[in-house]
Amino acid sequence: MNLILGAGLTGLSASYHIGHKHCVIIEKNPYPFGLVHSESHNAFTWDKGPHVSFSKSNYVKELFAKSVSGAYDEFEIKAGNYFKGHWIDHPAQSNLYQIPEPLRGQCLQSFLETRKNLPPDFKPADYAEWLETAFGPCFANTFPAAYTRKYWTVDPQKMATSWIGSRVFLPSVDDVVTGSEGPLNQSTYYITKVRYPKHGGYQSFARELAAGADIRLNCAATSIDLIEKKVHYAGEGAFSYERLISTIPLPIFVRLCRQATPEVIAAAEALSCSQGLLISYEVPHPARRPENWLYVYDEDKYATRIHYTEKMTSGNAPEGKCGIQVEVYASRHKLFNAAPKAIAEKVTDELIEMGLIDNILDKRFLRYSLKSLDWANIIFDHQTRPGLSLIYDWLAGYGLKRHGERDLEPTTDWDKQKIRTDMGSIVLAGRFGAWKYYWSDDCVLNGKYL
Repeated sequence: MNLILGAGLTGLSASYHIGHKHCVIIEKNPYPFGLVHSESHNAFTWDKGPHVSFSKSNYVKELFAKSVSGAYDEFEIKAGNYFKGHWIDHPAQSNLYQIPEPLRGQCLQSFLETRKNLPPDFKPADYAEWLETAFGPCFANTFPAAYTRKYWTVDPQKMATSWIGSRVFLPSVDDVVTGSEGPLNQSTYYITKVRYPKHGGYQSFARELAAGADIRLNCAATSIDLIEKKVHYAGEGAFSYERLISTIPLPIFVRLCRQATPEVIAAAEALSCSQGLLISYEVPHPARRPENWLYVYDEDKYATRIHYTEKMTSGNAPEGKCGIQVEVYASRHKLFNAAPKAIAEKVTDELIEMGLIDNILDKRFLRYSLKSLDWANIIFDHQTRPGLSLIYDWLAGYGLKRHGERDLEPTTDWDKQKIRTDMGSIVLAGRFGAWKYYWSDDCVLNGKYL
């Protein structure tokens, strides 16, 4: 039997592609779908952050379309940035014309000098050097470095560069120069056309994966015996397995393993991940901005990323109203400095200041809900790679099949990936299980390629 820990996208995909009749999934929550779980209340539908599908995989596109019987919206995305009272199209590095002077000229001059003097074989040692190389110190320190401290919760010097890929737009000199004078004739955002279900929130795209799966909800693993091949759970029961596929956060998995050594536990505890606070507002008036979502660079504001739920699909909010969801992040590197309700009250003032919520509203009657994310974004710092290598080498003694340096890469090129025919008795998979920078299509394909 294949025992799968976690009923998120990767766990569901693994069971679906192996065959549901050969798998049992245990899930600690009273619901499946993990980070793509959606909820509805007061006629508003909320996801755990802004989820859209922009996959280039035809397989994933067809699977998601089948899950909703073709009932999805497809549209071009518009994203924006807020900086000290100014609105800037995204990505800001190719829309310098919307940045006020003299900062605009300083950013352009810094960028041109950096590119002119850049050695051809330069390799940045960390994310901070990568940002300065890509954009020049002025823009880098004013915009992405500030956002890094808010979203990733660490200074960019503490982050590696292997996770970046195409996730941060690297502009050409022509793009930056032209974008300093006026709008470019095309978007340079890596997300262009996206899909979103018409009904039921983003989790509806996973219905096909979940249909027929043997999911044991409210079933939290309490310990794992890698020698006896048993997973014990609350209530003094246990599942025996031939193969264990873990998609739960790797530090939790290691802590549960009875055979874990102090050195391995220390390596797992050193892995960094942020926590999130989602504040979801039921706003009694239409959206005051045209963007689907917004990035906030001001470091004196809690709000980090903001999105409109009804701009994913109109049915996500009642007619004439808008759903605004705000993300705030913390970690052991940057703790929340106030209680969630106090943070929400400050964020409400921030939204009024930015003009996203009308100032005439009586804040006492503005409805909002709070949701905490214990596991939000993996922080790919300089300790990640050696920590993972130590953990994987240890697990190899209990049935994990190593695949060299590929195991340690934050991303996967699925066009070059081969179907796994050499799975061992332990498999780590998914965003948190394998400690990867995976989006939803990556999670589906990870399950498929197992």
